[in-house]
Amino acid sequence: MKVTVVGAGAVGASCAEYIAIKNFADEVTLIDIKEGFAEGKAMDLMQTASLNGFDTQITGVTNDYAATANSDVAVITSGIPRKPGMTREELIGINAGIVKTVSENLIKYSPEVIIIVVSNPMDTMAYLAHKATGLPKNRIIGMGGALDSARFKFRLAEALGCPASDVDGMVIGGHSDTGMVPLIGKAARNSVKVSEFLSEERMQQVVEDTKVGGATLTKLLGTSAWYAPGAAVSAMVQAIALDSKKMFPCSALLDGEYGLSDISIGVPCIIGKNGIEKIVEIELSEAELAKIQESAVGVKATNALLD
Repeated sequence: MKVTVVGAGAVGASCAEYIAIKNFADEVTLIDIKEGFAEGKAMDLMQTASLNGFDTQITGVTNDYAATANSDVAVITSGIPRKPGMTREELIGINAGIVKTVSENLIKYSPEVIIIVVSNPMDTMAYLAHKATGLPKNRIIGMGGALDSARFKFRLAEALGCPASDVDGMVIGGHSDTGMVPLIGKAARNSVKVSEFLSEERMQQVVEDTKVGGATLTKLLGTSAWYAPGAAVSAMVQAIALDSKKMFPCSALLDGEYGLSDISIGVPCIIGKNGIEKIVEIELSEAELAKIQESAVGVKATNALLD
């Protein structure tokens, strides 16, 4: 298993670190346009190998896509990060050009690669990667829903005063502050609906805190978060590497599912060796369905900016 991570910044380096520590990949290649940056991050990470007990080889290169040849999975984190007050949508002008070029370079050297898109606005960047490469829809995955769901479960555990391992919850829809659809009605603590424990007001607070999870961190940090995004990506890469058929909400190109077409947006997907093995259509309430339809309108409006 060879994994390429494009962009050696905070998210890319965290992703490479988590993949290495989990020790399921033979090789991770970090690539960045900044001279020596990926090489330095790779060397720093490799100096933790004996301390953290992993055998994964991490290498870094400057803008040499030949070094990414024969990658099984590639993660695109490159692009400018959010600053306080910025929306993900405001990044589109710069990041669209980056993601298109990166996708084409990856396919050139790894024609069978599965691509995971992290760059924002993530749903639109995943859609752009589809259009730029023409890859089958199972081989391009937008990471957002996996991260949003992890943040949702953090907020649920916080509200319930219980371990995160007790909690199950999912966020679908667009990866944006207004587009996320946390499925609070389906969230549970060990199969018991959270409505048994929390008031309607507290549940709504969890939903709102989840939706602004990224913006909250950007305000505190002065830039985008990196630990949880890196962990979300590594979990998805691991599901592909081990063919584990795990279900993640992630941005997939839809063709009629949930009444939506020609759009990449967050829905539950089974992830295995072929990437998206199956898009899972779960039963939604009328309110939940209306929210994902509304979210899709927002994503399509951002997609239109690509023109």
